[in-house]
Amino acid sequence: MTILTSIIQGLLAAMFLMAGVGKTIGSQMHKVNFDKWRLPQWFRVVTGLVELVGAILLIIGFWNSTSGITGALLLGVTAIGGILTHLRVKDSIKDTAAIIVLGILTFTLLFLLL
Repeated sequence: MTILTSIIQGLLAAMFLMAGVGKTIGSQMHKVNFDKWRLPQWFRVVTGLVELVGAILLIIGFWNSTSGITGALLLGVTAIGGILTHLRVKDSIKDTAAIIVLGILTFTLLFLLL
């Protein structure tokens, strides 16, 4: 694994850990966003748990490449869902940019790990 791969993997793990915790515990921002996106609050919790699992798999992936690949794939698919959600409600590019960048980084990591 290269240093660049490790940096991307660490950054993604940290970002998705923070996002997953926020969704799972129900931060006000995430509650408001899921209401705005017309998605049920239980789906916010499920999304947060998926992000936490993906982030943990990325962390385990530092020692076990299969876990890193699985985590990157899981988070990449989750990012696609997030992008589609933003597009569905016609969110601004400002509101959509973060998940687009995370999605690109996640699929970049996936290809670097393969």
